[in-house]
Amino acid sequence: MNLLDFSVVDEYGSVFLQGLAITTFLTVVVILLAGVLAIPLALARMSPARWIRWPADFYVEFIRATPLILQLIYIYYVLPSAGIRLEPVTAAIIGLTVNYSAFMSEVYRSGIQAVPKSQYEAAQSLGIGRTVTFIKIIFPQAFRTVLPALGNYLIALFKDTALASVVTVQELMFSGQIIAARNYQYFTVYTVTALLYFSVGFPAALLVRRLERWSQRGWSAPDRKS
Repeated sequence: MNLLDFSVVDEYGSVFLQGLAITTFLTVVVILLAGVLAIPLALARMSPARWIRWPADFYVEFIRATPLILQLIYIYYVLPSAGIRLEPVTAAIIGLTVNYSAFMSEVYRSGIQAVPKSQYEAAQSLGIGRTVTFIKIIFPQAFRTVLPALGNYLIALFKDTALASVVTVQELMFSGQIIAARNYQYFTVYTVTALLYFSVGFPAALLVRRLERWSQRGWSAPDRKS
């Protein structure tokens, strides 16, 4: 018995590639949205004002304590009972963004808190405002520190997009399930699916390793001419 039937790839190659394209699209959009939204969320959790900090704390802890799949189901299947109906891709983007912004905010918060207080004090002594200090001095240092962790979240997100199938988004994993249900070539279909995930996930992992090296020694090597 031939376990690998490559005729499946010939017949459904476009379906596989379309699923991979949707998976990649979800990953890029969500990592950008979550990466931006996580910054004010992290700052809110560090705020001395309770009316700002407590809602942010509740949001992050609630999201971290509930499964991502439940959050997706709630957004797509429960919210329509309240009159809020979303397209599958929109629901997936919102659900994944809500989840990852909560987790990534903790990464940002730890990076910001890791910046020495002397940086704040030096900026204050020079008369630099708090906003400018954060944007030009504090955040660049914090971002370089947390960049490897953010890279790991990128890889995790690429795999977690498979959960978008619960809201009927035909991403890569769901595409594989549909193909396997049609021809029963489970070994071939899921092997191809795994290889497609690997073809994107492994280069991303190599990129994360490079980012880790950059974060340890700085963005570029010292200029030997200086």
